[in-house]
Amino acid sequence: MVQGGVLVCVLALLPATWLRLSTDDRIRTVADVPSAPVGVVFGAGLWNGEPSPYLAHRLDAAVRLYKDGRVHALLVTGDNSRHDYDEPDAMRAYLVKRGVPDRRIVSDFAGFDTWDSCSRARRVFGVHKAVLVSQRFHVRRALALCGAAGIDAYGVAVDEPHDATWYFGGTREVVAAGKAALDAAFEPDPHFLGPRERGIEEALADRGSGAGSRSGSGSGSGSR
Repeated sequence: MVQGGVLVCVLALLPATWLRLSTDDRIRTVADVPSAPVGVVFGAGLWNGEPSPYLAHRLDAAVRLYKDGRVHALLVTGDNSRHDYDEPDAMRAYLVKRGVPDRRIVSDFAGFDTWDSCSRARRVFGVHKAVLVSQRFHVRRALALCGAAGIDAYGVAVDEPHDATWYFGGTREVVAAGKAALDAAFEPDPHFLGPRERGIEEALADRGSGAGSRSGSGSGSGSR
């Protein structure tokens, strides 16, 4: 009985160990992450229609990456499965308010989970190389899944106080690592694939021009 319990615990921890070992050399800070054409910011919840504190911290890091010239376009990916819940638009508004040109922001409205966001970044938006922005407890999974999706990525681990949300997120990742291992192994289609979009291509080609129209509407049940 005891040996069986130990075996279950070991097997449960294997995916988390895989994430740690496979991504340690890919986690950096805003100051030292290698440059890439695109920064990918993952949704992390809204409070009364505004980015949650954890999401706001991700977006603040993305603003720094853009202003420092380490990325030239930002892909904001999140949940817009309901008309009254729109992570990508809230993320876009936050970034624009802090000085990122609207034409440099591309929205993915069907980033329902991390695998969907990574798979769609590659297959729908044509991202090949990127900087991923998230908290440390999540960025490992994002790195592993984007790597499995065919994206050469480094991750920026956003610092957070070790509060209840941080501990909950870290605990959740132990469970989520198992799903990540399956996603990486079997590479399922995202919940909504949709046609190829040129938003990233246009955002990168439009460097140095005047104000442009909104780039990339994304796809999915909540898309425009």
